[in-house]
Amino acid sequence: MLPSFTASTIATTNVPISVRVAGAGPGLLLLHGYPQTGAMWHKIAPQLAEDYTVVVADLRGYGASGKPSGQPGGTLYSKRVTAQDLIEVMGTLGFETFTVAGHDRGARVAHRMALDHPARIERLAVLDIIPTLQVFRSADETMARVYYHWFMLSQPFDLPERLVGADPEFYLRWCLRTWSTDFAAFSEPALEEYIAAFSDPATVHATCEDYRAGAGIDLEHDEADLDTKISCPLLVLWGEHGFVGKAYDVLGEWGKRAENVTGEALPSAHFLPEEAPAETLAALRRFLGTDDHRPAHPRLRPT
Repeated sequence: MLPSFTASTIATTNVPISVRVAGAGPGLLLLHGYPQTGAMWHKIAPQLAEDYTVVVADLRGYGASGKPSGQPGGTLYSKRVTAQDLIEVMGTLGFETFTVAGHDRGARVAHRMALDHPARIERLAVLDIIPTLQVFRSADETMARVYYHWFMLSQPFDLPERLVGADPEFYLRWCLRTWSTDFAAFSEPALEEYIAAFSDPATVHATCEDYRAGAGIDLEHDEADLDTKISCPLLVLWGEHGFVGKAYDVLGEWGKRAENVTGEALPSAHFLPEEAPAETLAALRRFLGTDDHRPAHPRLRPT
């Protein structure tokens, strides 16, 4: 995947992070979600590299990045420590400030990054999420059915590890198929990378720890920062056929958490960069001001 990108591993304070880098210019960090790797950006990352130094990272616990273990309850996988990994990565690559775009779990890491390191983040894009705390606060029967995995994967070790680990490829394919509108959106090389990574028991455990953190320590951090707004420009994209767009006032929720919010629905379900790559790329380029090198004119949401 991403043959024009140079792959390497960058040592951070606590864990090695796998990255793929291409392009020149300002830094643009791309973060993936569950149950994938950085390969999920393969349809749009090369085009973004025409204007930016694009850094496609695997989150700690995912893909080829390190998978620490030893502390129960998700402590090693809080969005705060994961965000710190990536701040160090971008610093090692020479970027004191940069833009970050994240999907799913990666978007939650990016949200935390903008709160913990506001001076480092120039612009932020989050794809198909609302803030974690609001998901739990507004939970109802529909949310529990759709986001069942939030509750299953956050159960104590090692119940979810055994359930998912019994047939990880089946579970990965089931997630991709049921959370998308068309399974054909996932290219075979990308699927092979996802399957290879997710078939490692260490990945299954680490991803469960990610969800344990999301249902635990991440909520503590979010509660403490509830009155802190994201100060950089924020782009919010979501799939018009997915749960997030149907269940929430997405711009309204993010308008409570950020000073300058733009956003729109795209013709996809959950996996925007793979289901609607052209539309996702166009929206990101408008936000970044690289749409045919013309300044962006985003639609603003009053906050």
